[in-house]
Amino acid sequence: MKKLVGLRGDSRLLWTALALFVILFVDRLISPTFFDIRMVNDRLVGSLINILDNSAPYALLAIGMTLVIATKGIDLSVGAVMAICAAVAVVLIKNYEAGATEIYYQPGVVILITIAIGAICGLWNGILIAFLDLQPIIATLILMVAGRGVAQMITGGQSPTFTNESLAFVGRGVVGGVPFPIFIAIGVLIIAILVVRRTALGLLIESVGINDRASYYAGIQARAIKLFVYMVSGMCAAVAGMIVAGEVKSADPHTAGLFSGLDAILAVVIGGTALSGGRFNLVLSVMGVLIIQSLLAGLYVSTLHPTTNLVVKAVVVLAVLLLQSPEFRRFITQPFRRAA
Repeated sequence: MKKLVGLRGDSRLLWTALALFVILFVDRLISPTFFDIRMVNDRLVGSLINILDNSAPYALLAIGMTLVIATKGIDLSVGAVMAICAAVAVVLIKNYEAGATEIYYQPGVVILITIAIGAICGLWNGILIAFLDLQPIIATLILMVAGRGVAQMITGGQSPTFTNESLAFVGRGVVGGVPFPIFIAIGVLIIAILVVRRTALGLLIESVGINDRASYYAGIQARAIKLFVYMVSGMCAAVAGMIVAGEVKSADPHTAGLFSGLDAILAVVIGGTALSGGRFNLVLSVMGVLIIQSLLAGLYVSTLHPTTNLVVKAVVVLAVLLLQSPEFRRFITQPFRRAA
């Protein structure tokens, strides 16, 4: 199993898991009922369930972002893509609610169209980066800025609401008492792991991230790999956008996905994937998301003033990153090793 997910002999798992455990332990000290889980109206409720539920859209973003970063890229546009896709899904489903019978207004087709829109957004980024050689941060910044405007154009500057339960189920459905977004995130994670670890694709992605020119001369289609990872990132953002829209039965082009991309990048870094590309691990990136959400959950139940939350978050994240750093651990333990 460890070999499948790429964790065999990887000390990053130990330190990332330790950081998550410490944060959850501190949360338990702050709130004695933090680990309590109970069933209310056929739905499991509790802080741990909330952490998993809130983590779902960020986990999807982190999965796509990990693949992008592994190629030495970055995708700042995922938040805007979430807004675009949520706007498209809600506008189409509102036509269905108004009586439209065309096939592209049917809920199932709307979901497929929304994912396709996310793939197109990723394709746009991929073309700019792989074929026009734009810097990833610049190429995706263009869509990050323009995308939210596109979302506002799609909704007419409004925040449309809907009542269709099929689309809403994506964000607020419950299966066996467990929120449906959790199943979506786990399913996408398993599929992604199987694709990148059971095929040569994972090695090709890491090869492109380490040296794309050498990969090209070795016969690897580096441009195709980059196109693929940005399209995957776009599709993950599309599903995340539908989760957010389904949760509130609305699409807000102004705030949907705002700053989500930065949290996804942070989660990937916490998971140990270097921004310089190369080696990556999807499971550790998702654990990075859980660390961030566990930290936020602890801040919400604490007595700290809300204005301090971001500062505390930054300090804790820095501590987690230092804990994972072999150089920092050697620096801290050096006096004790000398004494021994």
